Amino acid sequence: MLITFKCHACPDVMMLDNLAQYLVGIVGKRLGQRGVITHDELGPAITKLEAAISSDKQERAEHEGRFHEGEDGHGHDPHEIPPGLAQRAYPFLDMLRAAQKENADIVWGL
Repeated sequence: MLITFKCHACPDVMMLDNLAQYLVGIVGKRLGQRGVITHDELGPAITKLEAAISSDKQERAEHEGRFHEGEDGHGHDPHEIPPGLAQRAYPFLDMLRAAQKENADIVWGL
């Protein structure tokens, strides 16, 4: 199922519900049928999401060598390394930042 996040400060952001649930959880909210991240909650939400992204990047960098162990240099399986949190969370983080600049709320399920 797709979840659509809406904010008057930027275009809508759509994502699958499992990713939406994960990202909303990181920022300290619950993904219900309807929800809101108020403009007062945006600062801490951005900080939490940026920290999670930074942590994910660090873990991926530490494990990067393990993904390529035993590789003979020929061919590369694009499915070997899944997309990182930064790639998956960027549109949502961008929305949080845009909403913060405009003192706007982010809503879903309306």
